[in-house]
Amino acid sequence: MDPKSLVGKIDEKSCLDFLSNMVRQKSHSQTDGERELARIMAREMAAIGLQSELQPFEDGQRFNAIGRLKGSGGGKSLLFNGHLDTNPVTEGWTVDPWGGLVDDKFIYGIGVSNMKAGDAAYFCAVKTLLDAGVKLKGDIILTYVVGELQGGVGTLAAIRSGIKADYFINSEPSDLAAVTMHAAALSFVIELTGDTRHLSKREQSVDAIAAACDIIPRINAMTFSGAKSDVHRSINRGHVGVVHGALGRDLEEWRPPQVSDFVRIRGSARYAPGQTQEGVLADLAGELVELEKRFPGLKAKLVPEMIEGRPLMPPFEVSPTSRIVTSINAAYEAVRGEKQPTGAITPTRFYGTDAGHLYHELGMEGIVCGPGGRYNTMPDERVDIVDYLDMIRVYMLTILDICEIA
Repeated sequence: MDPKSLVGKIDEKSCLDFLSNMVRQKSHSQTDGERELARIMAREMAAIGLQSELQPFEDGQRFNAIGRLKGSGGGKSLLFNGHLDTNPVTEGWTVDPWGGLVDDKFIYGIGVSNMKAGDAAYFCAVKTLLDAGVKLKGDIILTYVVGELQGGVGTLAAIRSGIKADYFINSEPSDLAAVTMHAAALSFVIELTGDTRHLSKREQSVDAIAAACDIIPRINAMTFSGAKSDVHRSINRGHVGVVHGALGRDLEEWRPPQVSDFVRIRGSARYAPGQTQEGVLADLAGELVELEKRFPGLKAKLVPEMIEGRPLMPPFEVSPTSRIVTSINAAYEAVRGEKQPTGAITPTRFYGTDAGHLYHELGMEGIVCGPGGRYNTMPDERVDIVDYLDMIRVYMLTILDICEIA
């Protein structure tokens, strides 16, 4: 059976209809809709012949949908990973965010890019192969997890249940690029305490807002110590996303004639494999020591921000010469006739994904590669139809190469 002939067997309308139906499910994080979509995916996998299960966690309040296609033996196993939970709908939409609208170029909807198009693509890849009568040597495992937006709690639950394979593909939106490295994510809080005066005596004060204005661009420009290479350093980034300054720790705002003596900053840092949370915090603390020197009398305090029940997203890395990378590179070139963008790709290199958990917890080699990205998490979120369908074809060829035809 010629692998290249199989990619022409895709039922494009059926694949688009499948994705549209996924979009119509309101699967916001930690809702009944999230649970219902997991049930739907379990039923759909069972309907095409996979061993399917709903995997409960968090005292049975949430479910992953897991499907397994057992091979005949002798091939490598391949795990696909994607999340079902979505961000909330924002303002500015001009189409129904739950409509699953398809026009001549795009498919629209909340979560279609992040990341239901990737989820649907690997389901349709497996279904197309099964419909064509393909038998494989290696196992395929399809994981549809929830809770990625809470730090990957669903994938961690799947890992702790014993799920594993030789290789994985995480289908987060990368515009079909092969992402071989992304950063870890760390949230932090900085508190700046100054010394207030009335504006008439401002020169005697220690202005916490002025200090914040000094440190924020420095944090935003930071890279961190211990990077193994320039490529690793390229996925370093500091960012301040929340600033609140006023009077006292309660941040009283009714007395603007006084110099603000307290600022609370919330930010995030991205760092590469080989760097550590401790190193990042030490670098941030060093910046605050210098800030205190520039603003005599200022007291600066730094703490990592940990949210209960939300694990940190670890970094991810795979060698560009790994079999999963070269396999998906070859599949992409066969489908599109050009080299696949591969490496620490912007902006995906700054993402946090469940690939980090699979890499960190299990030591698995994998790749982040999925449809969508350029219209991600924005009003009228959408995915190019051609990208979605080509991703199915790329996944099919990768499955055939990794798992092998029996």
